[in-house]
Amino acid sequence: MQGNELKDFIVDQLEEIKAQEIKVLAIGEKSTIADYMVICNGTSSRHVKSIATLLIKELKARELPPIGVEGDDVAEWVLVDCGDVIAHIMLPQTRDYYQLEKLWE
Repeated sequence: MQGNELKDFIVDQLEEIKAQEIKVLAIGEKSTIADYMVICNGTSSRHVKSIATLLIKELKARELPPIGVEGDDVAEWVLVDCGDVIAHIMLPQTRDYYQLEKLWE
């Protein structure tokens, strides 16, 4: 599973596990690191960690383990690198501060 199909799978999983304000950015023409960036919120650090944990579990269940995971110890901002798609799961105030959407659009 790559690119668009992986992005759709990740978005479906984030919706299923109640992530908030999910936004998809197509970054393939701007960067070689990935084709898509998916950004979402959790309501608390516990919620952010739960979203990341459940997303990783579903990816592994489909034999798509993430390349890397960063930030799950503090859970203000967890990055799940899936190769063609990078998921950012953030607290709302962290998302407002870093404004990734503005940076990549």
